[in-house]
Amino acid sequence: MNDAEGVLAKVRQLRRAGLLISIDDFGTGFSSLNYLRRFSVSSLKIDQSFVRDLGGGSTGGLIHAILGIARSFELGTIAEGIETPAQDEALSTLGCDLMQGYLFSRPLTTAALIDYLAAPPPIA
Repeated sequence: MNDAEGVLAKVRQLRRAGLLISIDDFGTGFSSLNYLRRFSVSSLKIDQSFVRDLGGGSTGGLIHAILGIARSFELGTIAEGIETPAQDEALSTLGCDLMQGYLFSRPLTTAALIDYLAAPPPIA
């Protein structure tokens, strides 16, 4: 992020091309609220470290706060690292838009992904 103006121009170009942009690992590292104001992002990804600790201590409060920030900026939310049905249910209850993780699928090759997408959805 040493060249914020250059990054901003590239993000705008990508958005004009119809791509959606997410800030990965929101709440850790270099992400900041200032980026939400400056960059035209589509969603925030909640870091798996918060998801992993869900249900213990203040993590639920942190996730709730991140979801509130996303809503205030009219952004979507993606939680990463979902491994248990309890995490899926808790995040759904909190209002997380999308989730990714081993609960849904391990990483797949291109051929396996095509087969996975062609298969009928599992019965809940």
